Amino acid sequence: MTLFLPAFIVVPLVAALAIMFLSWQKKPGAVTLANVATVYLFASALALYFFRPFNTVLLFNISGWLSPGGNLLILDGLSHIHLLVANFVAWMVAIYSIDYMKKFANRDNYFALLLLMITGINGVILTGDFFTLFVFLEIGALAAYALVGFGNKRAEIEAAFKYFVLGEIASLFILLSIGFVYGLTGTFSLAQVSQAFPAGAVAIKNLILTLFVVGFGMKAALFPFHAWLPDAHTSSPSPISALLSGIIIKTLGVYALVRILYNVFGVTNQISLLLMVLGGTTVIVGGFLSVGQKDIKRLMAYSSISQIGNIIAAISLGSPLGIMGGIFHAFNHALMKPLLFLNAGAIDRATGTRDLRKLGGLSSRMPIVSAASIFGSLAISGLPPFNGFWSKMFIIIASAQAGNLVLAVIIAVGSILTLASYLNFMKGAIFGPAVGEVKEATPLSMLIPIVILAFLCLGVGLFVPVVSQYLVNPAVVSIFNGIGYGKLMGGN
Repeated sequence: MTLFLPAFIVVPLVAALAIMFLSWQKKPGAVTLANVATVYLFASALALYFFRPFNTVLLFNISGWLSPGGNLLILDGLSHIHLLVANFVAWMVAIYSIDYMKKFANRDNYFALLLLMITGINGVILTGDFFTLFVFLEIGALAAYALVGFGNKRAEIEAAFKYFVLGEIASLFILLSIGFVYGLTGTFSLAQVSQAFPAGAVAIKNLILTLFVVGFGMKAALFPFHAWLPDAHTSSPSPISALLSGIIIKTLGVYALVRILYNVFGVTNQISLLLMVLGGTTVIVGGFLSVGQKDIKRLMAYSSISQIGNIIAAISLGSPLGIMGGIFHAFNHALMKPLLFLNAGAIDRATGTRDLRKLGGLSSRMPIVSAASIFGSLAISGLPPFNGFWSKMFIIIASAQAGNLVLAVIIAVGSILTLASYLNFMKGAIFGPAVGEVKEATPLSMLIPIVILAFLCLGVGLFVPVVSQYLVNPAVVSIFNGIGYGKLMGGN
């Protein structure tokens, strides 16, 4: 089973190179290769869930050929849930892109960059050392920058440039932190650092953790590091917006931060408080900024910021229920937000606009997309019986149990603001008198991922006990191993 692990990196990378070669030879095959590669990756992640013994860890030794001081690809409960959902969403995006990307030039380059981004995402999820983590972080980020500006219009290039500048500033903070870690421990291995970091170096430890929080916070679009995200989402092709919101900001930002904080260094009280303040503020700021938006994708971008705040606030609590709520909400967000962005792309393609003032009456003219939009809107607003209700409820209860009623109120207010913004979306685009013209029907390749994601938002909500037991709880156990993670990985 361990042989599956390097395939999550090798397969999309080789497929990306093959697509570029075919493009240079002016031969077809990009669409087929991208879809075959993504379905293979998801099927492999799913198969591993059935055959990996519960709460065990799979290791693959890469010592000597990927990084100095790194030695393992690691699959535990935390990395597995992220690997599964990331490659599932990538598969949905690849299907959706078959027809959606026909209007773009250089479609082969799009699919090559998409697979390169997936390579980076999978690498970040699986890597067991800081050096390789940074390399894959940059691979995923560079592909994302290019995809944001893929349309080559002025606004898209400007958004990509802003994303690039802020993203690379974030990378500098992360690289500086890694330099401090290597200087103190002489190793890049996450496991070895967790066991070898000097116990008395409290001040430098807090500095390193703060730099990591700032760096990964910028990658995750936490307030006040969020300025790049609304423009990036608005300008990029809708399937890329789906990946950016559903996977990129959580993998390159939240997942990497949680892994480092909990499994390598352990969370100090000061860092926990910092995360709580950043998370709570992000919930409110993102919620308020989403309410008045008239561009559908911009509305969804600001709500993504608010949802990331929910996840970080929950993780900061440090309690089993808080971490469970945070991981569960990250999982749910990876289903809800791609659904909403894919719906936005379908609406834009059919009507030629994303302006709510120029839309209306889509419930009768685009019934499948409208129904899926309602599912996604109710789910992300935290209404039962959809998946978002349960994860937000867990976070609120965990906050109350920790005696932090202020945070519980903030999460509740954030949900009300999210509901207000999506009621505005549903009122403007779906209900009311028909406005504008639906110029073309939505192709089947775009409807299939939309329908699947919509039913998953409902299905996960209806089967919460099963999802929490088999997907979420193993991730919580991995986090609660704390720096004992190093012993599990052979770090001492």
